[in-house]
Amino acid sequence: MFARIKKSGRYQYLQIVENRKETGKVRQRVIATLGRMDQLHDKGRVETLIRSLSRFSERALLILSGKSDVSMDAVKIGPVLIFERLWRETGIKTAIERLLIDRRFEFDVERAIFLTVLHRLMVSGSDRSCHRWQRDYLIDGAHHLELHHLYRAMAFLGEELEDQEDAVPFSPRCCKDLIEESLFTHRRDLFSSLDLVFFDTTSIYFEGCGGEALGQRGFSKDHRPDLKQMVVGAVIDDKGQPICCEMWPGNTTDVKTLLPIVARLRNRFNIGRLCIVADRGMISADTLKTLEDPENTIPYILGTRMRRVKTIREVILSHPGRYREVRGEGADSKDPAPLKVKEVMHQGDRYVICQNPKQARKDARDRDAIIAALREQIRKGPKSLVGNKGYRKYVTLEKGSAGIDEDKVKYEARFDGKWVLKTNTDLDSAQVALKYKELWRVERVFRDVKSLLETRPIFHQRDQTIRGHVFCSFLALVMRKELDRRLEAAGHHFEWADVKQDLKALQQVTIEEGDRRLAIRSRSKGVCGKIFQAVGVAMPPTIREV
Repeated sequence: MFARIKKSGRYQYLQIVENRKETGKVRQRVIATLGRMDQLHDKGRVETLIRSLSRFSERALLILSGKSDVSMDAVKIGPVLIFERLWRETGIKTAIERLLIDRRFEFDVERAIFLTVLHRLMVSGSDRSCHRWQRDYLIDGAHHLELHHLYRAMAFLGEELEDQEDAVPFSPRCCKDLIEESLFTHRRDLFSSLDLVFFDTTSIYFEGCGGEALGQRGFSKDHRPDLKQMVVGAVIDDKGQPICCEMWPGNTTDVKTLLPIVARLRNRFNIGRLCIVADRGMISADTLKTLEDPENTIPYILGTRMRRVKTIREVILSHPGRYREVRGEGADSKDPAPLKVKEVMHQGDRYVICQNPKQARKDARDRDAIIAALREQIRKGPKSLVGNKGYRKYVTLEKGSAGIDEDKVKYEARFDGKWVLKTNTDLDSAQVALKYKELWRVERVFRDVKSLLETRPIFHQRDQTIRGHVFCSFLALVMRKELDRRLEAAGHHFEWADVKQDLKALQQVTIEEGDRRLAIRSRSKGVCGKIFQAVGVAMPPTIREV
């Protein structure tokens, strides 16, 4: 049965027709002629008829007119569907609910934390904006949450525990620590032990006083010495998986935190074997003295300052011997960087000299370009060299004339493509070099850490709320890294900006008329469909009745 237009003379008529089979042939029979089309359109009778007929259909998509009493609402569903799945499968949801068993809140704390974490993933910003932002997303169980609920949920995360056995003087043990330990246990089957941990810090400044103890003035990496700040440290394993985050007052220096954090990690996560991998800038003279003590049981691989340390500059780099090739040069730019190593023992200390031949050639080319430009500038007179930092170390000045310091050029050539490591491990020199190179790879993760931890502006004035605020950013990092891991396992490498944009483009439009509601899903765009496949989430049907 269908509708058709029948032309008769100057007019067109709307008819209801059905197909019937008579004597083996299909014939059409007119059931009813509804009237002239011009008259039906003028009086809006076609829309009235369709709306009336839709009452008898269980799966009708309404064709609406301006006279219909219809409401419509559009919300984003892509980010929620993906990160709700990861929220459960990473164990975050279970860990939070376990802590809430004996607590009595009049609102859903777990939903408030998920809402805050999702906001940090998609846009970041203050919690005030999070409360407004949620209106555009379909988040189950979050529509009743108010701004004060989000503040109370963060205070719960940063609440100090009665048991302060593993606390350090500048960092008490809190509820968020129990969640970190639960997540570590949840994924324990993925690795047997922590062989390597990477540790880095950043600072976050406050708009106000910054809590009772956390807000202090210190060295500001944000170039805001006028404001109080806090220091946030992140610990990540060699697979790029976040383990925990630590928070200290803003006047705590990096070099004071390493050994206490190592001791705390061992106790919290029951780590039997652990190796510290760090740049020399993270190690103070006192910390290095402790690590080099014969009674020290902590293995370490430390980067050194080649130019500043006389022993390395004049003895280690001048030590005779051949380099051993660990990785050759690849034919493609995406291949791993080439690597050569040479082991040197000096006064009981073990050093590994590493060289990247490709980088060495680049360093030499860059220096040759500087020297060539410097020769041209010298012809113009010494005044043309004033203020140029690139030229400064290669220039020698004598009685108003300038020249090139050839000894300095030869001196700098000794460092081309090289870096020197110091270690007390029993690993092969090639393994030492490769483990340290993992630090470079994980630095990309730390860039993500710092971007997610930049949750300014922070207006909170209580330490526990501030700790919860920052920890929500850490949970966002856990979710993002889990998504990256699944995309990589599926062979995908997408830009984070593309992931967010295409997930947000997936929307659900709800049409309501009377007591009937239809949900219509928008078309999947860009990388959205591949993300759903990689995470194992089924795409919602295009049209469904709610």
